Amino acid sequence: MATDPRLDVITIGRSSVDLYGVQVGGRLEDMATFSKAVGGCPTNIAIGTARLGLKSGLITRVGDEHMGRFIREQCAREGVDVAGIRTDPVRLTSLVLLGIRDEKTFPLIFYRDNCADSALDEADIDPAFIESAKAILVSGTHFARPNTAAAQLKAMRIARAAGRRIVFDIDYRPNLWGLAGHGAGEERYIKSSDVTRSLSAILPQCDLMVGTEEEMMIAGGADEPLEALKAVRAASQATLVLKRGPMGCVVFPGAIPDSLDKGIKGPGFPVEVYNVLGAGDAFMSGFLRGWLRDEPLETCCAYANANGAFAVSRLLCSAEYPTWAELSRFLKRGSPHRALRRDETLNHIHWATTRRPEPPSIMALAIDHRAQLEKIADDAGAPRERISALKLLAVEAAAEVAAGRPGYGMLLDGKYGREALFRALDHDFWIGRPVEEPGSRPLEFEYGGSLAVKLMEWPVAHTIKCLCFYHPDDPPEMKARQERELLRLHDAARTLERELLIEIIASKNGPVDDRTIARVIERLYAIGIMPDWWKLEGQVSEAAWDNIARAVETGDRLCRGIMLLGLEAPEDDLAQAFALARHCSLVKGFAVGRTIFVEPAVEWFAGRIGDGEAVERMAGAFSRLCDLWRDSAGQKTMFKAGKSAS
Repeated sequence: MATDPRLDVITIGRSSVDLYGVQVGGRLEDMATFSKAVGGCPTNIAIGTARLGLKSGLITRVGDEHMGRFIREQCAREGVDVAGIRTDPVRLTSLVLLGIRDEKTFPLIFYRDNCADSALDEADIDPAFIESAKAILVSGTHFARPNTAAAQLKAMRIARAAGRRIVFDIDYRPNLWGLAGHGAGEERYIKSSDVTRSLSAILPQCDLMVGTEEEMMIAGGADEPLEALKAVRAASQATLVLKRGPMGCVVFPGAIPDSLDKGIKGPGFPVEVYNVLGAGDAFMSGFLRGWLRDEPLETCCAYANANGAFAVSRLLCSAEYPTWAELSRFLKRGSPHRALRRDETLNHIHWATTRRPEPPSIMALAIDHRAQLEKIADDAGAPRERISALKLLAVEAAAEVAAGRPGYGMLLDGKYGREALFRALDHDFWIGRPVEEPGSRPLEFEYGGSLAVKLMEWPVAHTIKCLCFYHPDDPPEMKARQERELLRLHDAARTLERELLIEIIASKNGPVDDRTIARVIERLYAIGIMPDWWKLEGQVSEAAWDNIARAVETGDRLCRGIMLLGLEAPEDDLAQAFALARHCSLVKGFAVGRTIFVEPAVEWFAGRIGDGEAVERMAGAFSRLCDLWRDSAGQKTMFKAGKSAS
């Protein structure tokens, strides 16, 4: 007897890497840059349902190459159970090129010749995995080939025997049935009695069937949607969901009435259409969120219509589907924008709830310094080119301390740390990179020119770090100039989907009290700057940390947290700063540099110690700081226990 399901749904079928043309309003032939995302109807739905709080799994095949690993890794990051993703040792992962010509024309090309997911077969269907889900979803495209059809039919037999529900996404792509050429990927309907006959055996086995008017017509073999629904109903008792684009959807749980308008409906959400590709998969994800939790069909329609509205208002497919937090807010409060991609509140929720996961605490060795190391090298009479070699030694030191464990990181620059950045990748460190011109006040960005173009070259996992010498009592013209640059950086970071850490140092430009840094944070939130991380000086009191915590929690409850900086403080002083900072739950770690590297750097540039001793000294100092940080957590626990006992 099958056990109670641990998953809500397993989707079966296509998986691809979608390459979306970033230029909008031109021919696909002329598009020059592309954004990458996971695609393919069932894979989109697996991610879409996971984002809405369901427990989803996926059965597909990917190639034994970079794109296949991207699909597997991204699905895992999204919370999708990847046990059913097989790696095909021979075939490549499917690719799709897509573009936006205008509001009605969305050219796309499927690169699916003998691709990995098209080789799915019965051996890829594990009965125990199928039985682990409340429902399975099969898709129409994978009934177009004998081997993939056999795989889905086997899954359906197992699901039915285990008392699970079967969902059918008709997912009709004529050219994937061999009815149109490679250049006709946008074509949505070509009448075919062969396709209708192939699908006819599927209909009686389904509990839920979802499709557009054209897809219902191919499933029912009729030339008009109402007649098609009646033909499908004659073959199946499934709940039928008819997608009607801007008009939302209509659901028919029983007999088909004499008008499409007499079915069950939910609220519609009129939005500006930006890109329809993938909207149906978002719709299905929303409907399943309600249907698999036995909510009223009207509620299922609301979820589906709203989820689809998000999809048509954005560029990419699965990458831009909403999370439950985002969808819930929209359903409760709506949006003042017809183009939902312009709603900054929703965009921030989307960004903050889809960021890559990170460890709960980060201990980082900061050696992104440029000016300080230039001075040390110059004072020693050493060529500045040797700074790059020192940074490589710092990576060795950090790796020695981390020993492969999560929760460690580095701050490294691109000027002298290019090779070090490459090597840091080998150790899975959290990485922050500076953008500011060292010591600049007012803030200026290093190298000049286009900030966004330079950031585009960075790996997506690198966090942008920007140090700003900002005091809340600065002259108005100084504040205005610095805020303008920070706003420009924030816009670039969000547009390019890079995390942003803003480092504030106020103590060098004015007196500091319990409210100084809180005032800075409040001001930056007020003008729309919402960094993923703050990097702050040690504070003078618990009250200062309490004020900072209130400012962050009021400004952005989704902020990742605060990292503590060092300012070349002695280790004893840092121990005190760590202990005080631990009273603020938002402080998640530290990024300290000069306390760790200055002394060995001076000796190394002067030739008094070699590489090995430089690594040993930096590793020792970093290790001691990590121990201090961990010890400070214990002190915090003791402090709390003492307070509660009193």
